[in-house]
Amino acid sequence: MRRTERFPVEGANSLWHIYKTVSFWKVMKNFIVIQLGRYSPSLPFKRFLYRRFLHMKVGDQTSFALMVMPDVMFPERISIGKNSIIGYNTTLLAHEYLIEEFRIGDVLIGDRVMIGANATILPGVQIGDDAIVSAATLVHKDVPAGSFVGGNPMKVIYSAEEMATRRRLKTEKTS
Repeated sequence: MRRTERFPVEGANSLWHIYKTVSFWKVMKNFIVIQLGRYSPSLPFKRFLYRRFLHMKVGDQTSFALMVMPDVMFPERISIGKNSIIGYNTTLLAHEYLIEEFRIGDVLIGDRVMIGANATILPGVQIGDDAIVSAATLVHKDVPAGSFVGGNPMKVIYSAEEMATRRRLKTEKTS
């Protein structure tokens, strides 16, 4: 189950209430910073931008590929551990605007996580340390540490124990 805060709205859909939720100027600043980061080939520069101007928690040696799209409204609710890879064109959402409500939730990504290209991470999910998220996966629930997940709907392809066995067998084969 995703951990989100829910805020009901009346009248027009919740996106029409956006600037009651978040400042226009904050969104404008975040948009500009995110666009700089999306197109920059410099990994240290992206990490600097996201930490300094978006207030994201980003661990050392974490890499953002080209075109990664952090949440433009609530990037400060995204936390990524050390030595992780966020793949090409991945979207990290900390909000969702629905017809009758909007939701906000933290995105917590652990250490040494690999997220494949074109994945979408929804608000309120946690991805455990050493997890692997396959390309084009919609992460709509928590990902257990050490597991390999993929698909839409997302499912566990290999558990942490199965991944450990696969690594051990691979090491034995190459020795």
